[in-house]
Amino acid sequence: MSATAVLSLVREDLRAFAGYSSARSSALVGEVWLNANESAWANPADAQGIARRYPEPQPSVLRARLAALYDCDEQQLLIGRGSDEAIDLLVRALCEPGRDAVLVTPPVFGMYAVCARLQNAPLLEVPLRDTGAALVADIDAIIAAALAGNAKLVFLCTPSNPAGSVIALADVERVAQAMQGRALVVVDEAYGEFADQPSATTLLAQYDNVAVLRTLSKAHALAAARIGSLIADPALIQVLRRCQAPYPVPAPCAALAVAALAPEALAVTAGRVAQVKAERERVLQALPQLPGVLRAYPSQGNYLLVRFADAQGAFDALLAAGVVVRDQRAAPQLHDALRITIGSPAENDRVLQALSARRAAA
Repeated sequence: MSATAVLSLVREDLRAFAGYSSARSSALVGEVWLNANESAWANPADAQGIARRYPEPQPSVLRARLAALYDCDEQQLLIGRGSDEAIDLLVRALCEPGRDAVLVTPPVFGMYAVCARLQNAPLLEVPLRDTGAALVADIDAIIAAALAGNAKLVFLCTPSNPAGSVIALADVERVAQAMQGRALVVVDEAYGEFADQPSATTLLAQYDNVAVLRTLSKAHALAAARIGSLIADPALIQVLRRCQAPYPVPAPCAALAVAALAPEALAVTAGRVAQVKAERERVLQALPQLPGVLRAYPSQGNYLLVRFADAQGAFDALLAAGVVVRDQRAAPQLHDALRITIGSPAENDRVLQALSARRAAA
């Protein structure tokens, strides 16, 4: 699909939209900056004096490091406030309200549906199939529903949150082929560092209607910094940048992210990811031996989805032990399920001990 074809997926009224030209949009050089109505003095609480100036809209050093991390060109990458902002931008920029649909695979991350609702975009739902061993995406049903329902965006969450299952790259490719010229296939890899398969960014060279979401919130432990990335065709990135807020990346957050992507920090992160994966397997093997656990699904995220005979009782027992987990019972198909994040070994022991203690109490 050519760049022209990519732009055909964008709302017609936004294809030539210029957006807002901020004071940092032009590459101007000077010693006295009086073009943005900023304060001439730093705030007394700002010891480093970095907060009085508006930040770079797309911080150049951070953008370069993220592009290296995700093995893409800088022109393919948009930095935003977590993955949430990219999801919202995509829905607003591509979906004509009341006409262009958003396809999701519940149970799944709720922000796709929230953004669709705010844009008045029809929501198409293709539930995950429970094979008994895993909750998996139904690729044939996804393609059929997207084609029949006028989907403009197809969100594929892999590893799936909360199911933990992945979608094989060959299946992502099948969806991309079927939706060429009709929809953008957005592969959400928020938990990609914990998975065992390559990123869908490897498909971008062949399929311009594929976009990939990444974040520093999970494996890189920067949830509060709100640094997310969208990797997509450069023509689409340019359109989305014009639709984005003028200064989406606060300077202190960008500085923290740059430091977190230094080689020594990345080495620590890699070690912690390996530890999470080992702990994930340990907890997965231990859970079925505990009272009231019906099923613990294998996962390639940093969490496990667990079904209980008495989910409320399990939730209460964990809370009484000071452990807060995610109650999934309101989600489709998950009336008896909790999602448990993999923590430190000590935290995981606390989970297992709290659930094991229910046997003694009974």
